[in-house]
Amino acid sequence: MATSKKYDVVVFGASGFTGQYVVEELGRVTSEEERGLTWAVAGRSEDKLNKVLEKASATIGVDLKDAVDVLVADVEKEETLNDMAAQAQVVLNCVGPYRFFGEPVVKACVKNKAHHIDISGEPQYLESMQFKYDEEAKKKGVYIVQCCGFDSVPADLGVLYTVQNFPGRINTIESYLNLSAGPEGAVGHYATWQSAIHGLANAEELRKLRKDMGTKKPLPKSGPKLENRGPAHWSEMMQKWCVPFPGADASVVRRTQRFLYDNAGENFPVQFGAYVCVAAFRYLVLLMITGVVFGVMTKFSWGRWLLSKYPRLFSLGYFSHEGPTQKQIEGASFTMQFIGSGYSNTVLQDGDYDGPPNMTIATQVEGPEAGYVTTPIVMVQAAITLLREMKKFPAKGGVLTPGIAFKDTSLVERLSDRGVIFSITAPAASN
Repeated sequence: MATSKKYDVVVFGASGFTGQYVVEELGRVTSEEERGLTWAVAGRSEDKLNKVLEKASATIGVDLKDAVDVLVADVEKEETLNDMAAQAQVVLNCVGPYRFFGEPVVKACVKNKAHHIDISGEPQYLESMQFKYDEEAKKKGVYIVQCCGFDSVPADLGVLYTVQNFPGRINTIESYLNLSAGPEGAVGHYATWQSAIHGLANAEELRKLRKDMGTKKPLPKSGPKLENRGPAHWSEMMQKWCVPFPGADASVVRRTQRFLYDNAGENFPVQFGAYVCVAAFRYLVLLMITGVVFGVMTKFSWGRWLLSKYPRLFSLGYFSHEGPTQKQIEGASFTMQFIGSGYSNTVLQDGDYDGPPNMTIATQVEGPEAGYVTTPIVMVQAAITLLREMKKFPAKGGVLTPGIAFKDTSLVERLSDRGVIFSITAPAASN
């Protein structure tokens, strides 16, 4: 990888809703411990990018105007993407939905030997980029590191953290996400809503892609099969109703486990299930009714149009074109708890042991608001870790999940220092 690039980091899509927060976080970090890092912002409008820097400067109390360059780049103009990527060691791609705008940026980065980090939570996009660009990225020595935001670093690295702290062999891990809102409530941005619409509408394409990639082949199990908990279940440990988490976490963790099995000598991949907790039974009923309506509407063009036109109505107020207010962001937080079950080293000494798992462990990842505080923190620290610890990455390049890329790095410690904290809540103990 050439080191003569003009910028260590370029934030592409800096004038978008999430991009603004990434710029602010990068501004904080480069005004503190990473003062030598060179960076620029990129997007379609020079005027908007200058306004982003003005707003970020006012928010963080550091003047960025003279320290950060502005680059004009457009996903519909290949030459501008090539020019941007040619100047960057790492491109932070904040332009979504990625199924519409992501691939041209990946293509430009691979072509011009720039590492690429995204914050996508769209499994079809993520897996299609692996299918199309993994081999070429390896040849070029380029790292395309995916889903480096709330989707799906807490889940993927949380699983690895749980495994690392288990004195034996883990068979299954289940994650339970709790999202907390302040007195102002919580709202997601339209781009996330749009990604969900088109992801569900094209689910069949994802199944075909996985068949073509051979990723539907089952991995070996070290114990009983992970329980299928259905569309909803009551968790005694969480003391809440829970439903399957609709994001990319499960697919990302499975890809990491497959890589570790195929390439890193991990003979017993972890079975993983991801859930989100619901505050009360009445909300569970409302959520399930809304989910059915949403699923049906995504199958028709008129339904997708209505969902896109009126996100606040069809999401019961949880998504809007405007996104959350600053007060809503400041009042929100998350906790993701992991329950691991497996075999202690004591029983593993007996090669004939084939009983049920005899040990459990509980860990958690907790942090501030998921989409616009935690995600920028994770994305920026992922970029810095890539720049500083590239020699610890497991390959010479390729399209990687966070767990593959950062397994042996200090990213967990870096995140904990920035308020996204990994911890053991219940040490491994016999059942």
